Amino acid sequence: MGSKFDRSFLLERSKTAKMELVKLKNLDLSKCNSFDDLTKAMSMTAFGGRQLGEAVDVAEAMIKDKDCLKVLTLSGAITIAKMNLVICDMIDNGMVDVIIATGALVSHGFIDGAGFYHYKNPGHIPDEELLKLGYDRVYDSLETEENFDAVAKIFYATFNSMAKDDYICSYRIFEKLGEYLTKHCEGRNVFKSAHSKKIPIFIPAFLDSDIGIEFYLNNQARKDKGEEPLTYEPIFDLEKYVDLVFNAKKVGIFTIGGGVPRNWAQQVGPILQWNLVRMDKKLSEEEIKKYSKRFSYGVRICPEPVHWGGLSGCTYSEGVSWGKFTPVSEGGRYAEVMCDATIAWPIIVKALLERLKGKKR
Repeated sequence: MGSKFDRSFLLERSKTAKMELVKLKNLDLSKCNSFDDLTKAMSMTAFGGRQLGEAVDVAEAMIKDKDCLKVLTLSGAITIAKMNLVICDMIDNGMVDVIIATGALVSHGFIDGAGFYHYKNPGHIPDEELLKLGYDRVYDSLETEENFDAVAKIFYATFNSMAKDDYICSYRIFEKLGEYLTKHCEGRNVFKSAHSKKIPIFIPAFLDSDIGIEFYLNNQARKDKGEEPLTYEPIFDLEKYVDLVFNAKKVGIFTIGGGVPRNWAQQVGPILQWNLVRMDKKLSEEEIKKYSKRFSYGVRICPEPVHWGGLSGCTYSEGVSWGKFTPVSEGGRYAEVMCDATIAWPIIVKALLERLKGKKR
């Protein structure tokens, strides 16, 4: 049936290709005595396990880079999901320099920090009945209206303590709230940790939250008394954040979810570039370098798929096209974990804590 097919050139090509590949390794749990061991081993497997393992490696490099400003962006109901102390661990152990979050997230987080509770949803009570009972449902958890009423008094006192001629923006408000919890509340919480480390908390969509609503209601009460309402200036937040990035040698981002916090954080690269164009004057190479700031590291945990087209699911590589991220070919390091943050995030942070404390691997 004709001459035998000569496979020699295919075998030779295969040998050459294999020399450039990294071999996968079986996950041997008998050799995993820590989260560090486990994630290191997972990085040599596949699928979501490899994503998680590689995320620890990238996060470790970002944290250990002394020139890197580390930005943590937070969205989703992760504080009502009791991830508050995971954030504290990141702050307390030098993994975070800046926090950017949703207003709802910090509102629920402040409730937790002030000593109030969230509850499991028992599942058998209709939502219309929960409304009558004063419970607000967030998927499988419950927030009480009593909680909101209690912290509203703290928010009002904080707003009113800010001088009329003072500039009011989200990071300034949370400086004050962190100071309040430090003085009056026991135990660890996000705002006390941020206050002790002088880490700013920015809320780009401040009015889309309970604390934003309380700011509005407080102003209505001031008007009713014939007092001058307070003015909230979000531009001060942006100016502060842009200055922090501008003065950093490098920038990295750790993203939970997506949404406004992620976009607000990432748009700083184009902002600085547009500012450079606006100035239209001759600058030194060093000055130009400061305006050409893109993220060099990125770790993202989010289950949203890319094909829906939303920002939460878009890849870091898409951000390269916008001038937000350094291409991998130029040294950018990124890891993206397609998973519920309440599963992947604690594992990643625990492994990082072990590595930073020098646990033997």
